[in-house]
Amino acid sequence: MNPPPRPQRSPAEVSYASELETLRKSDKSPKPPGWRLSPVAVRTFILGDSARGIRKKFVGNPSLVDRAMVALATNRGLMLVGEPGTAKSLLSELLAAAISGRSTLTIQGSAGTTDDHIKYSWNYALLLAEGPPPRALVPAPLYSAMKEGAIVRFEEITRCPLEIQDSLLAALSDRVLAVPEMEGPSAMLFSQDGFNVIATANTRDLGVNEMSAALKRRFNFETVFPIPDFNTEMALVREETQRLLERSGVPSIPGPDVLELLVTTFRELREGKTVDGQAMDRLSTPMSTAEAVSVAYAVGIRSHFLEQRDATPLDLVECLIGAAIKTEKEDIARLRRYFEQRVSKASGPHWRAYYDARHRLPG
Repeated sequence: MNPPPRPQRSPAEVSYASELETLRKSDKSPKPPGWRLSPVAVRTFILGDSARGIRKKFVGNPSLVDRAMVALATNRGLMLVGEPGTAKSLLSELLAAAISGRSTLTIQGSAGTTDDHIKYSWNYALLLAEGPPPRALVPAPLYSAMKEGAIVRFEEITRCPLEIQDSLLAALSDRVLAVPEMEGPSAMLFSQDGFNVIATANTRDLGVNEMSAALKRRFNFETVFPIPDFNTEMALVREETQRLLERSGVPSIPGPDVLELLVTTFRELREGKTVDGQAMDRLSTPMSTAEAVSVAYAVGIRSHFLEQRDATPLDLVECLIGAAIKTEKEDIARLRRYFEQRVSKASGPHWRAYYDARHRLPG
């Protein structure tokens, strides 16, 4: 018999349901109106508490988490900006799950996002048969969040056209959403306690559709930076890779030598300098921690299912190609120079094996 289907990824409120329930039962601290947990408990949920069995989920500056919660407890939205892969979306999801108990009221920003995706649309069969009754309205995330008093997440907001972004203005300033097709009380939806907006934008897209000054004024901006410490990033990559591989039925993760090569490569190509301070070319591709986890995951999958052996530096080179080289041809030359100028001079058998596998690079 085939195993029952399961979701590839559950939302935070499902994955960490037991932690959230533990915190809810013991939460004696004051809560802002509409919040399911107090800011103290939300901080514990995100930053962890090993003594209480609460896993650390976000590796970053604790004061960033505190400032984010303060913004969400006021009448201003929260804008998280930063390089791709710096866990902006993860932090947004964790905050929504802990504050509202629901992180799935999400708008995905793109050039094709419309008002219908943000506010509401209509069941046109009912609309034609009965006119615009409330039951013909199909709520979108913003409508649902305002009605329920929940957090709505707007991912990659700067990828939307300016006029679509500005559809948030009334909801953020007056806390109201007009439904002009309706009459009477249904024509205006007033937000309930707990409603707010978390938006994200990566720094490489900020100029695609610049936000209006009016919308910027209604957000508190917080920058999420890459992990500054090597050991912290190494531990995070190891932990997340192990979690993903266990789910895929892979019993072991790539060894510490392979993970050291991976994290060092990503940090140096991201920062444009080696660990000893020598300048080098940066890749145009964002070499983020999230991307490093994806590569480590691919290395474990390749070595176990395809090669049926422990992971090696050759597996890393094979899996690195798809992450480091996207569309810019010059990145191939930059990556080759990295191997010739940096990897060739590093000491250790794992670095030598890494260099010897450079023939797998394209071009």
